[in-house]
Amino acid sequence: METERHSPRYNAIEAWSPGDILDAMIEGQFAAVAAVRAARPLLEKAALAIEPRLRDGGRLAYAGAGTSGRLAVQDGAELMPTFSWPQERLLLLIAGGQEALVRSVEGAEDESEEAVGLVRGFGMDPRDVLIAVAASGTTPFTLACLREAKNRGALTIAIANNNDTPLLAEAQHPVWLDTGPEPIAGSTRMKAGTAQRIALNLLSSLVMIRLGRVYRGLMVDLQAVNKKLVRRSEKILLELSGRSREEVHDALSRAGGNVKTALLLLEGCDPDEAARILARSGGQLRAAKALIETRRDPSGKS
Repeated sequence: METERHSPRYNAIEAWSPGDILDAMIEGQFAAVAAVRAARPLLEKAALAIEPRLRDGGRLAYAGAGTSGRLAVQDGAELMPTFSWPQERLLLLIAGGQEALVRSVEGAEDESEEAVGLVRGFGMDPRDVLIAVAASGTTPFTLACLREAKNRGALTIAIANNNDTPLLAEAQHPVWLDTGPEPIAGSTRMKAGTAQRIALNLLSSLVMIRLGRVYRGLMVDLQAVNKKLVRRSEKILLELSGRSREEVHDALSRAGGNVKTALLLLEGCDPDEAARILARSGGQLRAAKALIETRRDPSGKS
């Protein structure tokens, strides 16, 4: 496998100057970005396949082991505060469980039966989506998660750094990140991990944008779970509405902290009407505002 191969390029890396070592590793990070750029069409296809399943109420699951598992879990966990993705619709499957998030759990990546049990235990079905990540493309735990999810009708996405591997071969949407050998042979926490992190970030962000959780480049579905995010919610509404800070604060309070609802309240809706319009528009603020304009002027004239 390319990620395990010892490259002559780095054969004497320990004898290099510190600056040259850093340059070589930085070069690897650029290679990671290039690998993701080459996979852009595959990421786009995967996102467009994910969108209707999640729009239909499906769950988003991530699966992986070791570094790949931690990167996958991190991406999933960040969807909640950033996009208000419901916790009950997020499944994080990592070999070794929560302990593996902070330390290596020896042998966990080989536990295929545990993987099958997790997928079955969550009752994955055809509305769900599984994103499986493994640099090698052969990790038993991750491969078992993907196979069982696929058998149950879920949509399967695979991200791997070695081509012609089982994980990519069996996924409905394979994404190969061609990062090649590492400066430290086999240490896929380096450029392979960087490429995975970027690919996961792009994929999930594109899906969330398609689901209407971003409007005019702003996080209009964020969860205001701390003072910083409350201030960010107010700032977003100030920018989108042009109203005073007092009006924004009042609207947010009446909307229970929901930025989308608050914006429609500032547009003149009452809470029940705002809820109906958001439901009718599928949560898309652009479409919701268009419905308000149509309501105000049925002829469509400005």
